[in-house]
Amino acid sequence: MRLGIIGLPNSGKTTIFNALTGSDLETAAVSSGQFEVHTAVVNVPDTRIDQLTAMYKPKRTIYATITYVDIGGLDKGISDGGLKGQFRNELQQVDGFVQVVRAFHDETVPHPYNTVDPKRDLETLDLEFLLSDMITVENRLQKLNDEIRIKGKKAEPVVLPQIELMNRLKATLDAEKPLRVMSDLTEDEIKSIRGYGFLTLKPMIVVVNMGETAASVESILTYQHPNSALVGLRGKIEAEIAQLDADGKQMFMEEYGITELGAARVIQLSYALMSIQSFFTVGEDEVRAWRIPMGATAPEAAGVIHSDLQKGFIRAEVMAYEDLLNAGSEAALKSVGKMRLEGREYVVKDGDILNIRFQKSIK
Repeated sequence: MRLGIIGLPNSGKTTIFNALTGSDLETAAVSSGQFEVHTAVVNVPDTRIDQLTAMYKPKRTIYATITYVDIGGLDKGISDGGLKGQFRNELQQVDGFVQVVRAFHDETVPHPYNTVDPKRDLETLDLEFLLSDMITVENRLQKLNDEIRIKGKKAEPVVLPQIELMNRLKATLDAEKPLRVMSDLTEDEIKSIRGYGFLTLKPMIVVVNMGETAASVESILTYQHPNSALVGLRGKIEAEIAQLDADGKQMFMEEYGITELGAARVIQLSYALMSIQSFFTVGEDEVRAWRIPMGATAPEAAGVIHSDLQKGFIRAEVMAYEDLLNAGSEAALKSVGKMRLEGREYVVKDGDILNIRFQKSIK
């Protein structure tokens, strides 16, 4: 899962990238405005994994991960004529966006538009993405209508439904709304347009970079769209904290009165916003979190571990995390009848602990 971190020049985008990933990229006082890409993989904080590790004392513990991509070079006017080349490819290839919006004042870091205005800055990039998607829709509509004009009744059967769908997308964009608000899109329709890389269809987390202030994010900005989230982050402070060891982090947080790191909250929001959930496998060798879409069945979860487990799936032994934690051990859980055997139709729940029973293939 890849999320692109985006933002206007001097919004503190790279600072937020450092805070989320523990990286130490240089943050220039004046943005170069050049196209740059930096990538880092981070663990998704999960106290359930910590508890299971304490219980099983495995040789290794593996958390679920997210890849963050710091994408530089975004500014007003980028969509003129349509996004092109590697820039467009990077934006299309991510699964969602973390948009950094500046709310801090710092004379040493000039704002490209001279004044700090989070609402204006947020609307600026949102509008660029809307315009980019509009160009894509209009180009596609032109090709579809040309096919109808040239081939008439001999046009492919999918052309008319595609025209109808593209007109619906266009109507939403004309109303200056992102495509992610379209709750009436079916799974088949979403699948049919996935290849176009519509930017406003992707989930969006808006991170308000508040510098060193501790104001509530709601007092600064609102952002009420489906498949979106709004969170405040004291970017400079959290980027510094990310460079410290565990003891240093604790001391720093106590000094600034921080009870919870905003970076951890953003990472967890990133995970949840993508309609992703975790199941676990446990044992003396390894405790591990596995990532699956919400609604995935037991055989599909088995396939995430290894394709052979899905092909030969027989049953899944299932323990609910909370039940195991309350019981204290697998043996105690079995004694109260809360370890279950589930079949192919079972829909895996967030926090399920699975042991897959499968038929080994005979070669």
